[in-house]
Amino acid sequence: MKFLNTILILALSSSLLVAAEKVKLTKEQKQLQETIKHGDNSSKMLLETLETDIKKHMVQGGLSKTFDFCSNEAYNVTQKVNKKIPKGVKIKRISSKYRSPANAPKSGETAVLESFEAMIDAGVVLPEYLVQKVDANTDKYYKALVIKDQVCLQCHGEISKDVDFRRKIAAIYPLDNAVGYKMGDLRGAVVVTVKHQ
Repeated sequence: MKFLNTILILALSSSLLVAAEKVKLTKEQKQLQETIKHGDNSSKMLLETLETDIKKHMVQGGLSKTFDFCSNEAYNVTQKVNKKIPKGVKIKRISSKYRSPANAPKSGETAVLESFEAMIDAGVVLPEYLVQKVDANTDKYYKALVIKDQVCLQCHGEISKDVDFRRKIAAIYPLDNAVGYKMGDLRGAVVVTVKHQ
């Protein structure tokens, strides 16, 4: 219920921002606008970069080459995006079924992932994003990542039949949890943390 109230507050805040275009915005409204802008731009930059690189590696070397890219370079791509976005803004990917410990959610982030899961289970259309107020000067913007492409399932679906590939994953990620997904499942989220000046 608390989560639904948060969504309602976010929807009302967004509506008020549009309606009050000519009215002077409060500090909180300005921060919300700034968070949404940085969240949209940063998540788009990261997801487009990763998608382009994954497709390129899939064409060049198939599943094995793509897995090598993801295991060796995806984190570095995220760090490169972090260097391109404004100061005070930081981006990362999280998942409750993570492959790399670098993508493990923090406690407050776990609750948001669980809320996304509950919405999917209830047949609710996921919002484009959610904004969480962390403190007076910090917000977190969440963009849900849902499995929408069969190519994702080659590494994250039912891979039990491909013994060699399973061994390759286990050699790098012995505690891998990022398998068993189906189309439409929540894979995780992009989180953009915005510290307002």
